[in-house]
Amino acid sequence: MTREFALCNARIVAGDEDFPGCLLVRDGRIAAIDRGATGVPGAIDCQGDTVVPGLVELHTDNLERHMTPRPKVRWHAGSALLAHDAQMAAAGITTVFDALACGDVIEGSARLENLQAMVDAVTDGQARGFLRAEHRLHLRCEVSSANIVELFGALADNPLVGIVSLMDHTPGQRQFVHEEKYRDYYMGKYGFSETEMAAFTQRQRENAARYSDTHRRVLATACRERGFTLASHDDASIAHVDEAAVLGTRLAEFPTTLEAARASRQAGMVVMMGAPNLMRGGSHSGNIAAAELAASGDLDALSSDYVPVSLMAAAFRLHQGPLGFPLPMAIDTVTRNPARAAGLEDRGVIAVGKRADLVRVHIADDMPVVREVWREGRRIA
Repeated sequence: MTREFALCNARIVAGDEDFPGCLLVRDGRIAAIDRGATGVPGAIDCQGDTVVPGLVELHTDNLERHMTPRPKVRWHAGSALLAHDAQMAAAGITTVFDALACGDVIEGSARLENLQAMVDAVTDGQARGFLRAEHRLHLRCEVSSANIVELFGALADNPLVGIVSLMDHTPGQRQFVHEEKYRDYYMGKYGFSETEMAAFTQRQRENAARYSDTHRRVLATACRERGFTLASHDDASIAHVDEAAVLGTRLAEFPTTLEAARASRQAGMVVMMGAPNLMRGGSHSGNIAAAELAASGDLDALSSDYVPVSLMAAAFRLHQGPLGFPLPMAIDTVTRNPARAAGLEDRGVIAVGKRADLVRVHIADDMPVVREVWREGRRIA
């Protein structure tokens, strides 16, 4: 049976244009797009709201937050996933790569204890059709972790795995080039005393010297063989970018300096920054602001990271704020560009034949309000 509906009286963001119009959805795909006030009997009247492609999220640890809602509290994995999924859909995110820590700076952490349960929940929920958004897996591999290669190997054959990021949270470099920020972050997160923090820092430096380079090369080779999108993480220098390029990296996640971001783009990588960084006006780690990269033309994509609703808000901030991005260019940072970085050519843009992943957005003052969301033509929020 044919499933068909139309959205009319909308401001449609389609490719490189935005215009008043109407679009027709048939069997989960966009069947037609008409400009102007074309009327269709029985159509959904969008009342002048903006219709954009469903958002594509490449890196969010929001599921981990639901798994551990309080320190030392472990929630039911399936229930945590449903709560996380509902937030994604309500935020207009129709494709989400759940970023799960595979290896950690703290051996035996809640992240590692929960890893397999989260992978199983996502795999089962996706297979059984329980989820509103389409969920895939992003393995965040801490290369300084002694057992990261074994952890990765146990998960790499899961068909939902699509992105692998290589992370190194060693003090004094990358995200934590400012060591005082490193101390503040980890002492606050784990409640370390001065003595415990000193021992932790020394151990991290020793692990990085022992494991990081070898593990980075081994994991990159495995990703190339499997066709995964390889992501760098927190690159700070030209040397970091050169190393990433040699390894076949396609996605530069959260570069911490302008020189690293610019070199990444010149090497053909998609540069992605955090939407919370843009909304807050800067990095919580003291690194470069996303707005600065946007202003210099060195920003391609945004990730909601730890605040799901920030993704839509940041796209409209690029358009409505001082940066003044054209609306299609702003929306591309959360739709078309991340979709292409992940190798998903069937979504991320409103065009005939593409998936009907759609979001109806009302602009209230300077705040986008998500009113309706469709994934493959089915309403999910």
